[in-house]
Amino acid sequence: MTPIQFSDLPLLPEIHQALTTLGYTTPTPIQAQSIPHLLERRDLLGCAQTGTGKTAAFALPILHHLGSEHRKAVPNSPRALILAPTRELASQIGESFLDYGQCLKLRTTCIFGGVGQGRQVVSMNRGVHILVATPGRLLDLMNQGYIKLDRLEVFVLDEADRMLDMGFLPDLKRIISKLPPSRHSLFFSATLPGNVADLAQGLLKDPVRVEVAPQSTTVERIEQQVLFVPANEKGTVLGGLLQGPEVGKVLIFTRTKRGADRLARQLNDNGMRADAIHGNKSQNARTRTLERFKSERLNVLVATDLAARGLDVDGLTHVVNYELPMDPESYVHRIGRTGRAGASGIAYTLCDSGERGQLRAIEKLIRMSLPVHPDFQDRYPKGASHEGAGKSHRRPFRGRRPTGAGNNGGRPSHGSRGKKGSKGRPFARQA
Repeated sequence: MTPIQFSDLPLLPEIHQALTTLGYTTPTPIQAQSIPHLLERRDLLGCAQTGTGKTAAFALPILHHLGSEHRKAVPNSPRALILAPTRELASQIGESFLDYGQCLKLRTTCIFGGVGQGRQVVSMNRGVHILVATPGRLLDLMNQGYIKLDRLEVFVLDEADRMLDMGFLPDLKRIISKLPPSRHSLFFSATLPGNVADLAQGLLKDPVRVEVAPQSTTVERIEQQVLFVPANEKGTVLGGLLQGPEVGKVLIFTRTKRGADRLARQLNDNGMRADAIHGNKSQNARTRTLERFKSERLNVLVATDLAARGLDVDGLTHVVNYELPMDPESYVHRIGRTGRAGASGIAYTLCDSGERGQLRAIEKLIRMSLPVHPDFQDRYPKGASHEGAGKSHRRPFRGRRPTGAGNNGGRPSHGSRGKKGSKGRPFARQA
């Protein structure tokens, strides 16, 4: 059977023109299964693993609907509202609407906290067709009278499970209570635990359910490996991993904001171009850091789980779990930052003895045992049962094996830029 093409979908010519400009030809499964239903104005519950193209799945039908009617934007009253859990995801969704709607005369704006509200208020006063927002700032501007939802026609709740994980349920209930009863509602989530399913049931009317992969599975194109490493050797091992010739852009996850800052400093001290991003950074600082990472002025980004959802960076070859997440579902979202849009990717997990329980929870969730990195088979805990132990894998460990464990406080030992006698090489993108 010939796969469906974007050209087969009954979208506006202006949207097809934009898709051609962007080089889009074949929809992803979530797009191919969702767009026809959404063009018929059916409520939809979409469950798909991260990185599968959910934004275009809802953005293209919304642009088609609004672009077909040629109505002017009304001050302070958007016609479509997309809620996202983080500033980064909201910003990227807004950029996607601008890309897909570049040939349409529709106004899109994005509002979120962490920055002054002045420009956001001006945009709302001018009138917008499409509003992308985070819950806190949206409620704030609604309470001040700058945003009214009485004319809303389309409501999208994106990354719903992450919303609830972040404690947004009270805000979501207040926002939903202000929505007009007659509306088109879309609900997207990577996972559907009980509280998320209950929220969807109260929001949607006779929805079509689209699920393109089993819940909580990981992208098949991502090669996953675990390295059993004592906590005080993680920095050394990480330094070796980052020197592999296949390494391009790397996203490293830590559990705490302070840990992210500390690791970024250590990597910079050892000749690597790295920076950290987390909730204590101002929005402007986070935006600048992301732009540097996307433009390859940075090769390594260290992040907390703030960036586990919504961060979409071309050419992200590796994700490293420097510390395992407390919530096993966060592992799925973390590694889903690579292997996107048909690309392959590699995810390394550095696991110390105190994190074995978290590793077991992750393996239970994804229904597989993480293969042990081939150069770390001898480090596998004695007496443990692990299906990945002893298996061979495609990519060897190309960095130096750790030496002098415990003498450097966990910092990479391969030298630092400018220090006399350093044998380490600066981190560089390889051709």
